[in-house]
Amino acid sequence: MNDQINELQLKIERLENEISFKNGLISILSHDSKEMFGNFLWLIEALEDKIIVEEDFFKLLPQVKTDARKNLQTIQDSTAWLKTQYGDFQIKPAKILVIDLFHHFEEKYAVKLKEKNIKFYFKGDANAFLITDRFLLENVLDKIFNNAIKYSWPGQDIYFEQVTEGDQVMLSVADFGMGMNEKSLSTIFTYGNPIFQGTAGEKGVGLSLKIVKNFVSLMHGNIDIISSESKGTTVSLFLPNFNE
Repeated sequence: MNDQINELQLKIERLENEISFKNGLISILSHDSKEMFGNFLWLIEALEDKIIVEEDFFKLLPQVKTDARKNLQTIQDSTAWLKTQYGDFQIKPAKILVIDLFHHFEEKYAVKLKEKNIKFYFKGDANAFLITDRFLLENVLDKIFNNAIKYSWPGQDIYFEQVTEGDQVMLSVADFGMGMNEKSLSTIFTYGNPIFQGTAGEKGVGLSLKIVKNFVSLMHGNIDIISSESKGTTVSLFLPNFNE
């Protein structure tokens, strides 16, 4: 009887988290889209009505570009999440070499790494593998690694580490950048947490880590974040191996 009650409570908790996540996502999409298109429309109309001159118009375009990039990231994150909502989403286990993940992101972010003069290192067993859903895992690591670059100071290192213990694999991404204080860290998965700018002025959307937590849950894993202001952040995933 107690087991049934505990299972029911877990289901209720998962449903409450899912509802909260969806409501927050809708709020972000609504607010960001309205803000971006509203600002862009105002800018065009101000130029047409000669409220601003062309010189001022072009001065404002870099900000419009930054806002557009931020909103595009929101849409991309939302699209990735929506793929898990079509029909009855099921994990598709695949054998994934961890070192291949390292090389994938090293290549994908080569330009950004070079721009900030950041070195990317792998620590662990080069032959280690993980059996899980590739789509979910790559999306999770992509968001974590993107944040690590965004909040790293130029010239610093980022480490991707793997540790296997029994049927569980730990994957962690460690940077030595801006970090967070305890208050910010405690609200990192809520919609009330502050949105920080990266070390090069990159804008976040406040959504990526919420999707990360959602995807990690789908992989039956856990996520742990350790951070210290001005010292850096380590994000660790603890994931079980599925049967292929």
